[in-house]
Amino acid sequence: MLEKKEGSPMVFMWGYLPGSSPERGPLFVPTRVERPSNGEQWKDVCGGGCGFAVAISESGKLHTWGSTDDLGQSYVASGKHERTPEPFPLPTDSAIVKAAAGWAHCVAATESGEVYTWGWKECVPTGKTMPDPVTGQISDKALPASSSGSLPSHVDEKLQTRPTSSDHHDLVDASPSTSSDVSWCTSLTGTRSKSVLSGFSQSDSLEGAKRRRLAMGKQSAEKSNASDEDISANPCLVTLSVGVKVSAVAAGGRHTLALSVSDMGQVWGWGYGGEGQLGLGSRIPAVSSPHPIACIEASSYWKQIPQPSFRGSNLLDDKVFKPFGSYIKAIACGGRHSAVITDAGALLTFGWGLYGQCGHGSTDDELSPTCLSSLGGIQIQGVGAGLWHTVCISVDGAVYAFGGNQFGQLGTGDDQAVTLPKLLEAPSIEHKHAKIVSCGARHSAIITEDGKAFCWGWNKYGQLGLGDAIDRNLPFEVPLEGCFLKNIACGWWHTLALAELQS
Repeated sequence: MLEKKEGSPMVFMWGYLPGSSPERGPLFVPTRVERPSNGEQWKDVCGGGCGFAVAISESGKLHTWGSTDDLGQSYVASGKHERTPEPFPLPTDSAIVKAAAGWAHCVAATESGEVYTWGWKECVPTGKTMPDPVTGQISDKALPASSSGSLPSHVDEKLQTRPTSSDHHDLVDASPSTSSDVSWCTSLTGTRSKSVLSGFSQSDSLEGAKRRRLAMGKQSAEKSNASDEDISANPCLVTLSVGVKVSAVAAGGRHTLALSVSDMGQVWGWGYGGEGQLGLGSRIPAVSSPHPIACIEASSYWKQIPQPSFRGSNLLDDKVFKPFGSYIKAIACGGRHSAVITDAGALLTFGWGLYGQCGHGSTDDELSPTCLSSLGGIQIQGVGAGLWHTVCISVDGAVYAFGGNQFGQLGTGDDQAVTLPKLLEAPSIEHKHAKIVSCGARHSAIITEDGKAFCWGWNKYGQLGLGDAIDRNLPFEVPLEGCFLKNIACGWWHTLALAELQS
């Protein structure tokens, strides 16, 4: 047993990290994670990771654990670290300050402002391209016509159905990975697209769209007998413009965002953008190099470039709604959508909207950053994004949720999807002030001002930490007696918490 000292940061885990237990089974209650092998203390926990966990030690070393080759995982993303956290080898001596993991890729930012990424090749930049400085358009030549690498064989094909116990990789929502069905549109002036896939428009039935996506996922899965080397890339430095320093990163299912501090909170994006999750104004299946995203018109990168329209909810009859703020201060990536917060507390979302996860009162995809005008004057300080849902917290500590709700991940007390932000009024958090929020694929978590953790949503693998496998549609407090929680981070199937012992 490791010595516990009051005030010493500890990490707890719960949920499904297959390599963390000899039986390869779920952890239904919070379990303390061993210290790094060199005896250091923990500094922070990181979100994301599909079957593996990520955390940072006090010296800035990135550590991973929980992975196993039993399920065909790629060690390129997670490292061969099972029960004991071990440093993940990165080609830098600079301390890591922020990191995030997607489904099969990772990204990390150093104290010097550099960004490193690795994992599935489709998510790793391969070149440096920028929008034309005059037209603001992205050249077709700068973007590959198809994704690099095929979907691994364990991609879930049951997109809209409840997973079965035999489906270990049931959280991945397969998307089209080729451009044969994509009509290219490189203009940055569009907001919502009404017809993108060849032969597919908004008048098509939802079932028809599902069948097409299922077929594409199946075709990709059948092609995925390639080795890790064929579909994965080792850690590499991401090439940004000269002088750009990144302070935060976020990883989605197959896309990545980075937030810089050197150019007034500019957001950069790369990876898969087929539903608009890169905010470039069009559906681009593969963005092979970082591109600046026009979230705020005042951003230095967009002063001389034609701006996309920022449109509010359709409840405002499509009147232009300018986001309030001067720069972006926070970012989040969901499965196929993204969210950012301005310095003034305005929330903007973009990407896949089938379940209302963009929060604009519809199920349209948002191809450009779009302000949630329905929040009115409510200032948002934190946001988390899951596979089909989004949860945000206000500066007053209130919690709002919207999007898919099949497993209760919105915390509204039912399983109905919500397309506009809905205030959570559960008795368990009625007098609580939420400070931190995080979302897994289909579960959610917050930390309150008094250092307590609350979780809700999908719980098949114990990712709520409540001692059972029962889904919850309301927030429930996680039993961590004697601990004050400092941070919480949801992975696809698990949850991590950074805590200190209290006297």
